[in-house]
Amino acid sequence: MTEMQIPDYTTDEFFGLEDKWIETAPGELTHYHDLGEGAPILFLHGSGTGVTAAANWWNNLPQIAQDYRCIAIDSIGYGQSITAPGTEYGIKEWVRHAVRVLDALGIEKVWIVGNSLGGWLAFQFAIDFPERLLGIVSMGTGGAKLTKALKGHSNPTLTEEGIRETLELFVVDKSLITDELVQLRYQSALNDTASSRLKEVVAARDRDRYALPLDFDKLAELDIPVLLIHGTNDKVIPVSRTWDLLNTVPNADAHIFSQCGHWSQVERAEEFNQVITSWLATRV
Repeated sequence: MTEMQIPDYTTDEFFGLEDKWIETAPGELTHYHDLGEGAPILFLHGSGTGVTAAANWWNNLPQIAQDYRCIAIDSIGYGQSITAPGTEYGIKEWVRHAVRVLDALGIEKVWIVGNSLGGWLAFQFAIDFPERLLGIVSMGTGGAKLTKALKGHSNPTLTEEGIRETLELFVVDKSLITDELVQLRYQSALNDTASSRLKEVVAARDRDRYALPLDFDKLAELDIPVLLIHGTNDKVIPVSRTWDLLNTVPNADAHIFSQCGHWSQVERAEEFNQVITSWLATRV
């Protein structure tokens, strides 16, 4: 691969994360954050409008990185990652991209922490590349057919007010959705629109809700440790999703947060970080 030029971009200081870039395929430059040392954890973000790795994990990476190496990527089609011409999107493509990142970083096996779409990807990763996976932490796991709430993801309103409404859907405590956070997500969404990829990404995700939903028969055969996290007030993915997975995946544990929505990693950040590090400490 020829060396690609690093874009002139800096993640907003609001998130407090350093930018890193790595070429993961010809014409593909992945934007990511890499903190800490120790057992590697790959963080996969959700699919809300204007999402980035930073905007999904800024409350979690610094604390969890005190014990583990935390790698959070902008999946292809999202954030600042640059895709090659003709790149296709979808669940398997996002999983393959994650594998390319691991290959480029020289990481053989990894833990995955995934939020919503990221949780869906984590389980598909387990099905497609079991030899590369140590275990999964999944919050509000995606991979289900469209619900009324999910339809809002398929037709995002690209205004600041539309972004605010989407983010407020993710939490019980609406005070967490500050003007600054809304503005940053809005600017990121404008970048997605300018790159003409938003419709492609959304269409691919919603196509795969029907074409490639989670295969529960294969999940019943998983032999890796799994931690499922969910908020009781999740309006995007009902908490029953975790119950279904808990009754399917042989080595699954679950932690349920009361008075918490879809964004448990933000809404209950300190407890969330403690739950993950404590759970991993007995398995790494």
